[in-house]
Amino acid sequence: MLPTHFENALPVLKKLEEAGYQAYFVGGAVRDLLMKRPTNDVDIATSALPEEVKAVFPKTIDVGIEHGTVVVIFNETPYEITTFRSEEEYKDFRRPESVTFITSLKEDLQRRDFTINAIAMDSSGGIHDPFGGESDIHAKIIRTVGSAEERFKEDALRMMRAVRFMAQLDFEMESETLESVRRNGANIRFVAIERLSAEFEKLLSGSFKKASIASLVATGLYKYLPALQRKVLESAASLPVNRLTNEQMWLLVSFLSKGEENLMEHWRLPSKKIKYISKAVKFLSGRMEREWDRYTLYLAGISTAYDVEEVYRVLKLSDQTGRAELEKLYDELPIRNRGELAVTGNDLMKWSGKSGGPWIKEILDNTEKAVINSIIPNQKSTIREWLGLCNHQ
Repeated sequence: MLPTHFENALPVLKKLEEAGYQAYFVGGAVRDLLMKRPTNDVDIATSALPEEVKAVFPKTIDVGIEHGTVVVIFNETPYEITTFRSEEEYKDFRRPESVTFITSLKEDLQRRDFTINAIAMDSSGGIHDPFGGESDIHAKIIRTVGSAEERFKEDALRMMRAVRFMAQLDFEMESETLESVRRNGANIRFVAIERLSAEFEKLLSGSFKKASIASLVATGLYKYLPALQRKVLESAASLPVNRLTNEQMWLLVSFLSKGEENLMEHWRLPSKKIKYISKAVKFLSGRMEREWDRYTLYLAGISTAYDVEEVYRVLKLSDQTGRAELEKLYDELPIRNRGELAVTGNDLMKWSGKSGGPWIKEILDNTEKAVINSIIPNQKSTIREWLGLCNHQ
């Protein structure tokens, strides 16, 4: 029994076959199926030319038709269908000068990056594996299709993809592939930062990232990536980082990269993410010096505190998690945000008869801290009385 997304896409293959064309599931989805890993979508390759694909299906979208790709909308689901092709003369280690449409599945698979991604499956479930990808899956090896030198000179991003697959699949790079990354790493500087960042994000999200980070150092690839320091990567690779999430990894790397304030900007991360990580770094610095207290936890918020505590435990090589203690402390907080404070700036102006100004923020900050630390209850009358005792009229 095939997973649902394959079952749903089978009629697409069969419609192409009924029209007289070859059609196969290809690439990462087939790899993941053989590995019994979940996958989100399927890619389809066919001998039909783009215009022929469009003639078979009534609803299509031209997304990369010059490269042979058409999106077919079938049962309200989009499927990328790409014509078998060969690629000619790559430019700047990034993209082919031109593509030629062909009718051979083997030639189409031959242009792909790694053997584990050069496997196809037909509509009856038959596997087509001319380059030994299934064998490499069983051996947990990342190997290029054909010459590693040629594959990496065609598209330098493939070197980063090799390291990323290590993080996601718990595979090792085959020796010739690894040596070729060492020799050709400098070419990665020709790749757009957006493409590199997308791969690095997947690497940091992988369940086996520790080995990947070590390989960035071992191959020297890190030298050509934005703002990554050898000592930071070596430190990260020595820690139990596999348990960390993507955000926690950025927190760890940013914390270890003291003095490199623009690290995340270099990687073109979203501004919201940069703001979150930058805030968390400050709390992690504090956590390295002292335990959590109520007010610090309140200022951090529970999500930031979880991330900080998890990275702190990794840095301290602790197998424990501080989650339960944090939850208990957080549950005891009388308020969770400024909006829950029983008094407002308007109250202060009304009670004092004074107009607005910086004094309001100062008093609200002091009041908030007193409520958090249970010096006073969060009640308007009591707070007014307490402020009066503090000589605020």
